[in-house]
Amino acid sequence: MEYDLVIEGGRVATAETVFTADIAISEGRIAAIGSGLTGAESIDADGLIVTPGGVDPHCHIEQMSGMGLMNADTFETATRSAAMGGTTSVISFAAQAKGQRLAEAAADYAARGARGAAIDHAFHLILADPQAPDYETDLAALIGQGHRSLKVFTTYNIGLDDARILRALSIAREAGALTCIHAENDAIIAEARTRLLAEGRTRPIDHAASRPRAAEIEAVARMCRLAEEARAPVMIFHVSTAEAVAEIAAARARGAPVWAETCPHYLFQTEDVLDRPGVEGAKWMCSPPQRTRADQEALWAGLARGDLQLVSSDHAPYRFDETGKLSAGPDAPFPAIANGMPGLEVRLPLMFDAMVSRGRLGLEKFVELTATAPARLYGLATKGHIAPGYDADLTLWDPARTVTYGADDLHDNVGYNPWEGHGVTGWPVHVFLRGRQVVEGGTYRGIPGTGQWLHRAAIGTETRDITGRPI
Repeated sequence: MEYDLVIEGGRVATAETVFTADIAISEGRIAAIGSGLTGAESIDADGLIVTPGGVDPHCHIEQMSGMGLMNADTFETATRSAAMGGTTSVISFAAQAKGQRLAEAAADYAARGARGAAIDHAFHLILADPQAPDYETDLAALIGQGHRSLKVFTTYNIGLDDARILRALSIAREAGALTCIHAENDAIIAEARTRLLAEGRTRPIDHAASRPRAAEIEAVARMCRLAEEARAPVMIFHVSTAEAVAEIAAARARGAPVWAETCPHYLFQTEDVLDRPGVEGAKWMCSPPQRTRADQEALWAGLARGDLQLVSSDHAPYRFDETGKLSAGPDAPFPAIANGMPGLEVRLPLMFDAMVSRGRLGLEKFVELTATAPARLYGLATKGHIAPGYDADLTLWDPARTVTYGADDLHDNVGYNPWEGHGVTGWPVHVFLRGRQVVEGGTYRGIPGTGQWLHRAAIGTETRDITGRPI
């Protein structure tokens, strides 16, 4: 049988095993895996590592911040950047504005994605205003239509109180959705910020002290208890502290339906990155902030044990100018500076370098954390694995290629690279989305608007990984 395309002789990696084989593709799906397969077209993958296309389940694209600031990326620029970094599926946010119906927010973001996305995508529904018209009716309906994840905050000006979070958890449980949580204690943050400003401490490095580790620890512990009480699955976003990892591990040991993620900036950066002349450190401001080397080791240990299940980018792009980070002026105090930094394009190379090239946790675990587990947890049934029947979303890596990031060499619309000077070994050279090449030899071939919205089936409390183990 001749297939549409055969990727020949690559070292194929899944979350379970690594082997050398041909991968045959027909009609956008993996049709066969074996040897001696023939196709109308072929690509020689000898010497390359073939992984599932990356699944990044936490990125902010074409989204208005709580400060009223539109981030830098459109779906066109963000998905271009994602593809260039080896990612073929993203889950971004449909952010409800105050007073806005959830149905209107979801329709708005669906239209934006349909216009610009060059890779496949889904949305988390941000619940910002439970007082909006038809809130609960819209929420249940949207979940039923395939939007199977929500996001709530415990801080910022869109934070929900515990009663409203419990109600959202109840609706999500009944309708088959996963609730994602930005967990920081708002009162602790407010007290710390007020004290710092009174002391005249307004620089980006002071942002770290304004969001004490206790704020994350308390809120994570509380959200785990709410999930346990509601019997509703939750995902704790962007875990940054050793103590939060311990709280999550304890909750999971009790049987609470809790999962959690961390991000490359917590694994590879410390708060010292914020300590730059003037406001330069604003480029690295994010929330929670980067922590300490001891926290990094605890996060890696949590990933190794399975207490943390995946690594996302938390891509939150703002330019370092008056349209973004410096919208409040060139000498803005830290509370007036937008939080977040670009990460879609660098997530996979950073993790490949650490996990595969440097040997920390290994190739199979790299695939699990960056593709297989996020696809399974978020209901992306045909993504994140290499086997017949799955979408032919594939990233081919040159494991010997070494790249040092430059000042502005990403393919997003941010204008700077927060990883400037950081070298990685291992590079995505070819990327396929449903069998179509979107990156060829490092050159972008994606087409805006060809990415598909991904309908997701119900998510429950017994989600398991590819081996059948509870995640």
